Amino acid sequence: VQLQASGGGLVQAGGSLRLACTASKRTSSNNAMAWFRQAPGKEREFVASISWNGGVTDYADNVQGRFTISRDRAASTVALQMNSLKPEDTAVYYCAVSRSSFTGRGLTNFNYWGQGTQVTVSS
Repeated sequence: VQLQASGGGLVQAGGSLRLACTASKRTSSNNAMAWFRQAPGKEREFVASISWNGGVTDYADNVQGRFTISRDRAASTVALQMNSLKPEDTAVYYCAVSRSSFTGRGLTNFNYWGQGTQVTVSS
């Protein structure tokens, strides 16, 4: 099982980035997927999730209205469009595959994790 995340980088506050994650099709096509992030010295936190068919999405309060999660089941990819970025969005971002078709926010709902991609937002 492999999850490959990409798209991180350095951006100024107010800018945008688009993260992408490609997963092994047989492990992700019927499972919800999500993005988490972890800043230095902090716990990993939920960012956004999307159900197996893309019909249900969920966002953390601090990214609602700025970030958009989407998926392409045929391509086994999940994306996170991040707009109006703030310095507090700086973190390593991880994609994850849930154990089920719909998911909650807790870490234990997810059994596969990508390697992470760094997002740095300068002020």
